[in-house]
Amino acid sequence: MRKGFLTFAAVGLLATGGLTACGDDSGSEAGGSTEKKPKIGVILPDSKSSARWEGADRKFLEEAFKAAGVDYDIQNAQGDKTAFQTIADQMITNGVTALMIVNLDSGTGKAVLDKAKSQGVATIDYDRLTLGGSATYYVSFDNEAVGKLQGEGLSKCLTDKGVKNPVVAYLNGSPTDNNATLFKNGYDSVLKPKFDSKEYTKGPDQNVPEWDNTQAATIFEQMLTQQRGKIDGVLAANDGLGNAAISVLKKNKLNGKVPVTGQDATPQGLQNILAGDQCMTVYKAIKEEAKAASDLAIAVAKGEKKETGQTVKDPEGGRDVPAVLLTPKLIFKENVKDVIADGFVTKDEVCAGAYAKLCADAGIS
Repeated sequence: MRKGFLTFAAVGLLATGGLTACGDDSGSEAGGSTEKKPKIGVILPDSKSSARWEGADRKFLEEAFKAAGVDYDIQNAQGDKTAFQTIADQMITNGVTALMIVNLDSGTGKAVLDKAKSQGVATIDYDRLTLGGSATYYVSFDNEAVGKLQGEGLSKCLTDKGVKNPVVAYLNGSPTDNNATLFKNGYDSVLKPKFDSKEYTKGPDQNVPEWDNTQAATIFEQMLTQQRGKIDGVLAANDGLGNAAISVLKKNKLNGKVPVTGQDATPQGLQNILAGDQCMTVYKAIKEEAKAASDLAIAVAKGEKKETGQTVKDPEGGRDVPAVLLTPKLIFKENVKDVIADGFVTKDEVCAGAYAKLCADAGIS
């Protein structure tokens, strides 16, 4: 990891260099039974909303569990809520002592977490907080900070292009994902004052069900038609949604003229940035998120209780959830190379074919 490239928001982690055990409390909410062999279950949400789940999270979690020598079972619900619950039931029946989930929605997630808790299984909300849920811990990034970076990035790109009174459209994430709400809170904190002052004009503003990129393209095409082509900037909540908007802009010969945001620093998103079709993305060092989550999972699977030094308020349940939050980073064309240098994606993934020259021009060697 490049020194200084990523910092933890959780002061407790910085102070100790890791998560600190504060006793074995196998009978508490935080600990699985010490009489059982430690085993960790992980349920990922899908493989189409973002390349990260299978391309990064699975890999890094597997590496951590193998290094620790613990049994584990990682499965992907592929966007199916019924499958999500079935997988959870099977994992609990098969004796997991810790269960980590990325919920598809808070209702399904809550049902799974509550059942696990009733069976004495420690639980971790990974990346997405389950509203009204009972997770023992929450591990993610500061998601309002992610949205704020998106708003700031779009503002910079519009300024750089010299656009006066730009019309800005929103392609928000799934309405069932609390992270999408937090992202929007973040970019609204930057852009709403500009709408209120008439510096910017608020354009169409829509959620994309289940982060579905195909639906996003249809929604954005309708937006562009509704606006008769007058959209000057697109706040897209992640790289997949951003690419959907870019595909429509290309058909209308507007790609590169209309700044589009993103998130996740996917190979496709980085390629779009190098090509000038996407103005920025937000890099979240998934390896660090997976490490924080796997450290917790390994500990609680053994019946230990951990102190994170930070909490997040569940607005629906009113509960302060022990949390680890990491700090995201804004990526423009000039620092795409930092994501590659950090090992999150490879040069081969980003710089293949027509992108080789663009990579060279951006200082990626």
